[in-house]
Amino acid sequence: MYKNIIFDLGGVVVDFNPRDFLMDYFMNKSAEDAVYDLTFGSKEWQDLDRGDITRAAANRIMLENAAECGRTFEVQTVIDEWEKILRTKKTTIKTMCKLKLAGYRLYYLSNIASDTMENIKQRDFFPLFDGGIASCDVHVNKPDPKIYTLLMQKYHLAYEESIFVDDNKQNAQAAYNLGITGILYKNKKSFNRALGLCGIHLTNRRAPMPASQPQQ
Repeated sequence: MYKNIIFDLGGVVVDFNPRDFLMDYFMNKSAEDAVYDLTFGSKEWQDLDRGDITRAAANRIMLENAAECGRTFEVQTVIDEWEKILRTKKTTIKTMCKLKLAGYRLYYLSNIASDTMENIKQRDFFPLFDGGIASCDVHVNKPDPKIYTLLMQKYHLAYEESIFVDDNKQNAQAAYNLGITGILYKNKKSFNRALGLCGIHLTNRRAPMPASQPQQ
């Protein structure tokens, strides 16, 4: 019987779709691919998630690399504007509230930079979590099995009692390989269907949302 639901943050609890962001800003496939490789897909971005570099240092290196290929303006735009994509996914929060009311324990396990994690901690939904691990705090990124093991050991979670939800197939597969049930998040409908297949049937009764704060 499942007792624990573990959530990725970006792409599941808050919106995070860099490709759509780049398409909206540049509307040029060649530019989008180049800027993605210089920013979201860069080693510096991974180092930020791992907590191995500061935001200032990462931005400086990304801009230096951008200058070498004539993309300074585009990369500066990403640096200045990218956090706007981190909108709270209200449908996920509603599901989390229902899970909480049903007695499930909720955790997060996310590849995320320290400053972004501080942003997320200020959101009104954050107290729904019973705990979690951010990659920046343990210097390990998913899908490395170590980060999953750290979470399970820290909170004494049983693998067979836990479900992990991520929008990245590789990350969900890594959880499955360890004996955790993995759900690949695509949208609200498929997520609720997957929960149902796990024997978790949420009622349609409205669950109280966290206290309202300024819209993120």
